[in-house]
Amino acid sequence: KSPTIQNPIEDAITQLLRYQEIGEKFKGQGAPHLFEPAQILIATCGQVSMFATMGTIHRHYAEWKVPFPMTLDELAGTQPITAKGMYGLGLIHKGRKTRKGGETPLQSKGGATPPLQRIPTPQDVLLYGMLYPDNLLDIVRNFTVFEVVGGTTVKKVARYQQFIAVNRAIERILSAKSPARRGGIIWHTQGSGKSLTMLWLTVKLRRIAGLENPTIVIVTDRVDLDKQISGTFERCGFPNPERAKSVTDLRKLLRSGQGKTIMTTIQKFQEATGKLHPVLTEEKNLFVMVDEAHRTQYKSLAANLRRAMPNACFLGFTGTPIDKKDRSTIQTFGPYIHTYTIEQSVKDRATVPIYYESRLPNLRVEGETLDTIFERVFKDYTDNEREEIKRKYATIEAIAGAPRRIERICLDIIEHFEKYIYPNGFKAQVVAVNRDTAVTYKATLDRLGAPESVLIMSATHNDPERLARYHLSREKQQELIERFKDRNDSLAILIVCDMLITGFDAPVEQVMYLDSPFKEHTLLQAIARVNRTAEGKDYGLVVDYWGISRCLQDALGIFHPEDIEGVMRPKSDELPRLESRHRAAMRFFDRVDRGDMEACLKVLEPEDVRAEFDISFRRFTQSMDMLLPDPSALPYIKDLKWLGKVRNAARARYRDPSLDLSGCREKVRKIIEEHIQVPGIDRLLEPVSIFSERFDEEVARLSSTEAQASEMEHAIRHEISVRFEEDPVFYQSLKERVEKIIEEKRQERIDAARQLKLLQTIKDEMINVHKVAETMGISETELAFYNLLSNVVVGAGSPRPFSPPASLKVAEEQAPYGEKKEPKKELAGLILESLEKLSVIDWIHKEDVQRQMRRQIKRHLRAAGYKLDEIEPLTTELMELARVRLGR
Repeated sequence: KSPTIQNPIEDAITQLLRYQEIGEKFKGQGAPHLFEPAQILIATCGQVSMFATMGTIHRHYAEWKVPFPMTLDELAGTQPITAKGMYGLGLIHKGRKTRKGGETPLQSKGGATPPLQRIPTPQDVLLYGMLYPDNLLDIVRNFTVFEVVGGTTVKKVARYQQFIAVNRAIERILSAKSPARRGGIIWHTQGSGKSLTMLWLTVKLRRIAGLENPTIVIVTDRVDLDKQISGTFERCGFPNPERAKSVTDLRKLLRSGQGKTIMTTIQKFQEATGKLHPVLTEEKNLFVMVDEAHRTQYKSLAANLRRAMPNACFLGFTGTPIDKKDRSTIQTFGPYIHTYTIEQSVKDRATVPIYYESRLPNLRVEGETLDTIFERVFKDYTDNEREEIKRKYATIEAIAGAPRRIERICLDIIEHFEKYIYPNGFKAQVVAVNRDTAVTYKATLDRLGAPESVLIMSATHNDPERLARYHLSREKQQELIERFKDRNDSLAILIVCDMLITGFDAPVEQVMYLDSPFKEHTLLQAIARVNRTAEGKDYGLVVDYWGISRCLQDALGIFHPEDIEGVMRPKSDELPRLESRHRAAMRFFDRVDRGDMEACLKVLEPEDVRAEFDISFRRFTQSMDMLLPDPSALPYIKDLKWLGKVRNAARARYRDPSLDLSGCREKVRKIIEEHIQVPGIDRLLEPVSIFSERFDEEVARLSSTEAQASEMEHAIRHEISVRFEEDPVFYQSLKERVEKIIEEKRQERIDAARQLKLLQTIKDEMINVHKVAETMGISETELAFYNLLSNVVVGAGSPRPFSPPASLKVAEEQAPYGEKKEPKKELAGLILESLEKLSVIDWIHKEDVQRQMRRQIKRHLRAAGYKLDEIEPLTTELMELARVRLGR
């Protein structure tokens, strides 16, 4: 798309969605079967470029930000290209070495051109990164999978960080000077597709001939993660993922031949007291991928892993960075292969930013002595009551689980959830310090009438009745988890303490109510539950009741600052952004009287200005949505309502569908809608069709001739746009006349009064088109066919005058006086009659019926004396008209 049009990327993606008929509103408007062989879809306008695959919904379109194997500087030409980069571009062939160790430039293998000599645009980066022949073939062959999700097959292609990580891992494996140096660590922040990265690395390892179909072992530290990863492999059709049930079973699988993919847990490598772990295999053609490789249990069992598979290549995957003091993880796996940080993921929209908010500070239990905490939490009790409680609650965890404290938190959770989260259709997770406290949360939320919740926790045979009543089978737990993940299901709150805190993926979860002490890696993993993307989800939120946010720097102090940049942001950080976005939206009207709606609408008349205003308005509403109903946002509500009113008035005046409220979240939309439904305002904001009896009355209400002409102009433009395909020739002629009137007004050849009069004439012609058909004795549909036959529209160009064939002219000339025939009208009737006979139900989706229709049209046109070079394009135009007129 041209970068000069309004919302070019939005238009491009919407067009691709329409062609594929993705969404109910696009049914019958495209040709989805044409996209089935397409590998990659690209929407680009130069400054923004996004890619996807067939069937991808709007929010999953992504950018490709690195022109791998080159760097951005190499692509720009500001740095010399390395041999690796030149080979990737096809500028050199591998194997020809220079004396300095480089490779000799030869003729390009695939007609590749040298890099740019300018700053690369996002379009350049995507084209070089994805579409250079070697990369494109690699993506198609090794980085595309079909995953079955909910009974639907979904095509997925790698994002740039996955593509680079896998290829760098392969490069290290193939170029290492010793087997011990083949491994390393891939740190890709949680929610960015780590399981698929493991899958694609496995696929590529399988397909490298020199590796001779290796065996691959995938190690996790929990059964649920083991199932999650194996489930991803199985859903993507990856052959033979097998789960080892024991060490003996693992040894058997490892020794039963090459080419297996084996799933196992780290617990299989626990060493018996006083014994060395047995060697399971000495095979060299073995790759061990360890998920969440930073965890403590891996450090203690690393020696057992090495001893069990002494010649294997170890590849560590982690969703959190390696901490400053951690040397064992690097020693076990090797240095980083590739990193993809939290901040990068948010910028790429692979995840949403996480904000935190501390609530009920008097109830926090972190960072003070037990006595201090006790005095603060129970300050409202009498001395006798406090003494009794003190004997009962002798630990911090016991204080945390006190029913009075939990009740106050639950009341706050219900209020917060129903005001902030639930209106936008999202869900919540409550994290308790232990199972007993989790049960208290569940019972209290139920008693207080909270939205539907479920408690999922581990169980033991010795649990007391209070806990045992909440025991669930594994099958029942899975059923409830699936309900929670379903946005349309009423199950809204998930209560946990020792399960579903890490490795749990539910995009519908927006808020975590945290009442448990987390630090370091566990904290990073826990809060990432709310960072998954979902439709309408701009951020995740951690609400802290424990007090961890007060010690956030200490909790994350073991990491390098650059590794955890952007991990959690105080919700208060949004206030300065709100102030800035408010100013950006209001500045459009700095030079006009804000009480004069016509003056404000005049500001928004240019399409490019409306596009800029729309972006500013949406950003302002995002910040308002995040903060409302916080008191800090209340001063901005008046301007929010006013801007919403102006925006809706502009939508009505300029018939601009992009200015609807669909992009606003429910909380903000409700405020605006309640305001614009006030009597007097709603009428102003309601677009009226020129075919409505009220139209002239509504135009007359406007205060000036200029405003009346503007309303008339945009109403006509809108109707032409909506109805154009119903009679292309007629509406194209009207469109050209409107453009001419507008140009004459712009050059001040006519005034607003004359402009209004000319536009009124065009409006009357549109309304009375049926009278033209009646005068000719034909239907409006026949009239549309007649117009095409009289004035052929070729492709997307302007109409060209039609010269009737000689046979038609002769027929007209030989007709007796007073009985002059109209062969074109008769031809239109014959063609329409033939098509109506063939138009069975759903014919627009039946190629055999359309083939018969085209034959009939061509037969009639040949009989009427049309030339061969006119018949084909005219047949195409008549078929398009038939789809519109007869395909309803």
